[in-house]
Amino acid sequence: MKLRVRLVGAAFLFCLLGVLARAVSLQVFERDRLRELAEDQYVRQVEIPARRGDIFDRRGVPLAQSVEVDSIWVDPSLLGDLGQAAKKLAPELALEPSELEARLSKAKRFAWVKRRVRPEEAEAVRALGLPGVGLTKEPRRFYPQRELAGQLIGFVGADGRGLDGLELAFEDELSGESMRVSGYRDARGRKLLTDGLADSIERRGASVTLTIDRHLQFFAEKALSRAAEESKAAAASAVVLDPRTGELLAIANHPRFNPNTPEKSPPEGRRNRAALDTFEPGSTFKSFVVAAALEEGRVKPQDGIHCENGAWDIGRHTVHDTHSYGWLSVGKVLQVSSNICAAKIAQALGRDALVDYSARFGFGERAGLSLPGEGKGVVPYPKAEIAVATQAFGQGLTATAVQLAAAYGALANGGVLMRPYLVSRVVDPDGLALLEGRPVEVRRVVSAETARTVVKMLEAVVEKEGTAPRARLDEYKVAGKTGTAQKADLVAGGYSDKRIASFVGLVPSDGPRLVILVVVDEPKTDVYGGLVAAPVFKEIASAAMPYLGVAPSSAAPVAQERPKPKPADRSASRPLSDAFLKVQAQDPVTEQVEKGTVRVPDLSGEVGRVAVSRLLAAALTPRLTGTGRVVKQEPPAGSLVEKGARVTVQLAGGLPPLRQ
Repeated sequence: MKLRVRLVGAAFLFCLLGVLARAVSLQVFERDRLRELAEDQYVRQVEIPARRGDIFDRRGVPLAQSVEVDSIWVDPSLLGDLGQAAKKLAPELALEPSELEARLSKAKRFAWVKRRVRPEEAEAVRALGLPGVGLTKEPRRFYPQRELAGQLIGFVGADGRGLDGLELAFEDELSGESMRVSGYRDARGRKLLTDGLADSIERRGASVTLTIDRHLQFFAEKALSRAAEESKAAAASAVVLDPRTGELLAIANHPRFNPNTPEKSPPEGRRNRAALDTFEPGSTFKSFVVAAALEEGRVKPQDGIHCENGAWDIGRHTVHDTHSYGWLSVGKVLQVSSNICAAKIAQALGRDALVDYSARFGFGERAGLSLPGEGKGVVPYPKAEIAVATQAFGQGLTATAVQLAAAYGALANGGVLMRPYLVSRVVDPDGLALLEGRPVEVRRVVSAETARTVVKMLEAVVEKEGTAPRARLDEYKVAGKTGTAQKADLVAGGYSDKRIASFVGLVPSDGPRLVILVVVDEPKTDVYGGLVAAPVFKEIASAAMPYLGVAPSSAAPVAQERPKPKPADRSASRPLSDAFLKVQAQDPVTEQVEKGTVRVPDLSGEVGRVAVSRLLAAALTPRLTGTGRVVKQEPPAGSLVEKGARVTVQLAGGLPPLRQ
């Protein structure tokens, strides 16, 4: 009996020693591993996304904000039948059940169902009460001003990261830092933060304050959109700049773009053309050529220059003026926008000085707005005489609208170029300023006397005899310059018959507060800057001056009927009426080809009767097939053929509507 008791006791002791050994193994040697396995059942690391910083205009009006909305996630391991769960969830969230089921089947413990849902969608999912389905708060970007400055602000993607515009340029500053905190999961798989979550400043991104003024931006966009729609233009842009500081007060683009729904706009509609795209500035560049020549003493304001009565041969090319002019003063050259006289002034200035002053006015270098893809422009060295001539009237070189406005800002600011800037402050959540934009003098380009002289000359441009009487204001003196540039044909080479119409104005010219530049791309009704762009300037300036509290000019022009001009010789400029402006646009430079040969014009998009007229005018024989507009021509545009050669034109697309 004693032996049996000892054997049973030994067996129990052996079992207890085994249990003790196992307990020691679990509590000592495998403690960390087992604790991790246990915590994996109920403890979760919850990532709390950062709240993106806000973007404000100069007066503190929010242009971009972040709001907290629900996002729906799921733990597929707790759902059971994924197919049935997908069929219940999908209709409430406007999803395809099959696609949702496929996505859930690929995940083990976590999958997003739909992020940043509407409140009614979140309530519908809560009502289903499915196990393993949870909702968490995520920040969603919201643009309260909708289309206002849409291309400039940019937009963010589904992950909350900036994809374009200022949202992309200041991604690091705006994004903030996400936080990871420990939470618990209950029996139904719901995440619980037992300690709650404070609104820590580490989660918030920095705020960005712009120099843009919401009201001026609205004035610019409203006027620009109306003009672009009326002229049937492909696109348009406008820049409003304070020449004293370099602050950009408005950057408008058309077509407009709503960053709240970026998927509804094509990529070209989201492009900030004013800052990113380069174009040939055309006759607006003549002001800088005249300023450089005056500064270097190559010409004087009272000097007379002969404009060759409308045509001037340079080698095998001919430079044209819209009208025939004889002798003109330097001021008259700008007033009537003579290409020939501008080319002669550039020749007197010289190649090296022409390129040097172009750089001094800021062309060929980025404005420094920190926007991704910002245009730089190109000012090539003009080796040939014809290149000097074409650069004199703004062709053969490119610039952005911001560069051009800043260069005119130098003339308005007494010859001192200010660096244009867009961001006034970047402040982190605890109030520390990360960046402060301040007025920066880049360089003195010309003397104050030269700048005042050129601005005074530009005042004549908006008079009746100038190229932009439609830009004239009754209460404020205006100085400005029109531009009508040919667009380069990147396919066939050379220039097409499409135009860029522009106008840049300084107001009031006796103490400029604003530089306003308007660029209209491919207008269909009228192609001249004085007819298309100048009225936009007038509308913006008329609203901006009272808004800024600018007193009327002391010597503002008074609207009154002018006496009829006396007959004058042909050397004097002619009155410029609308009929005068609406003459058929002709190329400022033409090539002299061999006798008996002509180049085939570009007829793409023209209606049949216009195509026939243009071919007959070029001494070519038209042969038309089909109806509608020109979709193909043979020989192609730009081909050199003999006079009288047949040109086959294929039309398609139906007849255009009749004009009332």
